[in-house]
Amino acid sequence: MKFPKFIAAALLLLALAAAPLRGQFKTEAFSNGFGSSGDVSPDDSTENLFSFKEFFAGMGHKRELKPGTLFAGSVMMIGSQQIYERQYWKLPVIYGGLAATVAGGVLNRTVWDRPKVSNWCFAAAGLVYWGTLMDGVVNYPTDNPHHPGKAALYSVLCPGLGQAYNGEYWKIPVYWGCLIGSAHYLNLYQMNYKRYKRIYREISDPDSGYSGGITSETAVYYRDIYRRYRDYSILALAAFYLLQAVDANVFAFMQDFEVNDDLSMRISPSVITPDTAFALQSAAPSAVGLSLGIRF
Repeated sequence: MKFPKFIAAALLLLALAAAPLRGQFKTEAFSNGFGSSGDVSPDDSTENLFSFKEFFAGMGHKRELKPGTLFAGSVMMIGSQQIYERQYWKLPVIYGGLAATVAGGVLNRTVWDRPKVSNWCFAAAGLVYWGTLMDGVVNYPTDNPHHPGKAALYSVLCPGLGQAYNGEYWKIPVYWGCLIGSAHYLNLYQMNYKRYKRIYREISDPDSGYSGGITSETAVYYRDIYRRYRDYSILALAAFYLLQAVDANVFAFMQDFEVNDDLSMRISPSVITPDTAFALQSAAPSAVGLSLGIRF
């Protein structure tokens, strides 16, 4: 069945996209570790992406949750975002929609023997699940019009949406072109791989009655070539998907970065002290040179 493979691939891309962004969802990730060990709490680690204690405290409205923590919990526990945002009226709609579509998929496949209808029902269930996560990200409470966590999650759920959130619309066709191109070549190489794999199987089976002009060595050669190119296409698709999510996250951080024309350079005489003079308390002589300072 093709649909579960698509769902597995989507969940894999979702996990891969969230992994490199884990530090961005924590404000403590930008804290330094200087000073005594008592100055740093366990929450200061960028590896502490998800904590059930923190998540359930947020669900009880006892503390504020970062969008990454809330999103990770909602992936596992559907409706958590709506509970955190106190939109309880949406829960019956979410659970009712999921129950109806999943039940329709199971019944159409096992009882009524209608696999196509079953696939559509499961696709509708996936759409409800996706819409639940998107609704939670859209309604996440924040006063920042360019929240980095929301920008990243927008791109995870819909490639290019994070760029639209940041106002960088020109990037959307670039990323979508890369993703569509990668998907096109992935499909093309997969079809050719299956073709030469089938031909090689028919050549190897004396009872198949194969009468084509392709030899066994040629079939093996092209089968391996197209399999390698297919794998490269998968890597390219995943790389562009991750890149656009990271891009949305990083450039949301840079929205408040001040850029103006106040750029100046000053060159002046300076006394240059060797690097080891203070650390080793050596008597190395200082030197006279030029100091270059750039202000922007």
